[in-house]
Amino acid sequence: MNSKTISFAISAHHDTNHQYDGKPYSVHLAMVAYFAQKYVHYIPKNLQELVISACWLHDTIEDCRLTYNDILKVSGSGVVADIVYAVSNEKGKNRKQRANDKYYEGIRRTPFATFVKLCDRLANVTYSLDTNSKMFSVYQQEHDDFIKQLLVTTEDYQTYKDLIGEINYLLRTN
Repeated sequence: MNSKTISFAISAHHDTNHQYDGKPYSVHLAMVAYFAQKYVHYIPKNLQELVISACWLHDTIEDCRLTYNDILKVSGSGVVADIVYAVSNEKGKNRKQRANDKYYEGIRRTPFATFVKLCDRLANVTYSLDTNSKMFSVYQQEHDDFIKQLLVTTEDYQTYKDLIGEINYLLRTN
């Protein structure tokens, strides 16, 4: 794993005072990368490091006032920059507006962005369950639509069935 990318991602969130439930944002980034490593078998070997880099950087455009070109420069990869751009929310006044049809279409069209988004959701669900966060019920309520938006065909669902299965299991445990 590229330590420059990890350091950049952690610093970008730190420099903008962006936290995760009052903790350093690196807690969330490390969780997303952990789940990506756990399910890395879904990614071709020659792209695994790039996709994991995208996991570390996935919120930098959305949360740290960075651009596609900033991500391209630090990662040296259009694959990474494309994924990070795809998983960056649209502007909006609420969650539904920020995660709209255009947003999900961009994820579906970008290779491996669905994988990164699923790892992000798994990290969020795991954390919210572990900390008894009110966000857990939000993830439960959004789940069916989230899956329908990300995975439009049976083949899409089959591609990531173990990863989705873990999210489903966690959301049904409470």
